[in-house]
Amino acid sequence: MNRTRRTNGTTSDFRTPRRSARPRPGTSRKTGQSARPAARRQEFALPTTITEPLPAVEAFAELDMSERLLKALVDEGMTMPFPIQAATLPNALAGRDVLGRGRTGSGKTLAFGLPVLARLEGQRAQPKQPLALVLVPTRELATQVTDSLAPYARALHVRFATVVGGVSIGRQTSALRAGAEVVVATPGRLKDLIDRGACRLDHVAVTVLDEADQMADMGFMPQVTALLDQVPARGQRLLFSATLDRNIDLLVRRYLHDPVVHSVDPSAGAVTTMEHHLLQVRDTEKHDAVTEIAARDGRVIMFLDTKHAADRLAKHLLSVGVRAAALHGGKSQPQRDRTLAQFKNGQVTALVATNVAARGIHVEGLDLVVNVDPPADHKDYLHRGGRTARAGESGTVVTLVLPHQRRAMDRLMADADITPSTARVRPGEDELQRIT
Repeated sequence: MNRTRRTNGTTSDFRTPRRSARPRPGTSRKTGQSARPAARRQEFALPTTITEPLPAVEAFAELDMSERLLKALVDEGMTMPFPIQAATLPNALAGRDVLGRGRTGSGKTLAFGLPVLARLEGQRAQPKQPLALVLVPTRELATQVTDSLAPYARALHVRFATVVGGVSIGRQTSALRAGAEVVVATPGRLKDLIDRGACRLDHVAVTVLDEADQMADMGFMPQVTALLDQVPARGQRLLFSATLDRNIDLLVRRYLHDPVVHSVDPSAGAVTTMEHHLLQVRDTEKHDAVTEIAARDGRVIMFLDTKHAADRLAKHLLSVGVRAAALHGGKSQPQRDRTLAQFKNGQVTALVATNVAARGIHVEGLDLVVNVDPPADHKDYLHRGGRTARAGESGTVVTLVLPHQRRAMDRLMADADITPSTARVRPGEDELQRIT
């Protein structure tokens, strides 16, 4: 749609190094198209469920949950479950292990959060001995999970402790010592606390792995398996992921018992609720195109490859009057929390982020994501794009493509099973404003 632009014409350089456009294995050098999409080629065969799963429900009221929890859902305006919730909640509430795949924003947090809370209602954890564990890859996602489940936890008097790096370990130790039924943690910080004797996992009855694929991609698998080995084998396991590649196969085979499987192709939802645009730009005009997009009315997230490039772009946008801020792993946790809060309340309108920050950014009504630097693979594309079109809303994902990046982006979109609209654009043209 058309947007009002606001810049004063100042320019600076924030370009990042060119990425190699070598064809991937199994890709034709002539066409740049995969004979078989990588998303299919790399994923493992889903396990066969031995025990027949319970049928899906159409309303939360049909679920075996307490009146207090059902009332909390009504108070939050939640009456109809999303598909992943409708399919998995009856089984998770019955104590079954669950393997769930769904795109970001599909409702996974409540799909695992409600069974955890229902199971712990009326129970009290001893100091340093949580009863449930939720493992997540990033600090932002840990905060999002805790915040999303907070209204329901308060209704049931279930205590949460968020255990992540980048903030005071002393406060986290104190929270565990005071007693917390649920620990939401990143693997590294939880390991540190266990090594210090501040936490034990031998009383954990239900374990959740959220965004398991991202934990694998970030190299956390050894830490994750070491933590899971400390959890009682008889406990319930809920594994949720946006993609199910072979890194996740180990977790499924080793830790899930006769799981109920609910799998929605992560690109399917993206196709129906998102518009995807590849905007071909000249190298010399990319800078001005990015500035013009950032100056639109409304909020936008812009993704770049490196922290340095994100900082440079944010500084440039501020210099031309755009309320911009950078979000990446080089920022302290208080800085990241403050920046996200400012983006949510509109004080910041252009959030310039790296992949590390992609997970855990949950902003209602965000309708535009821009890949200033194209993502490395289809999984990164889906996770970046998942910041918009959440929970059935619509949104637009724009990727700026330089001439030498076109073939690589064609392959990436084929891997994601997405057919984008492609256009050549120049700064100041109506087409650029219409799309963004």
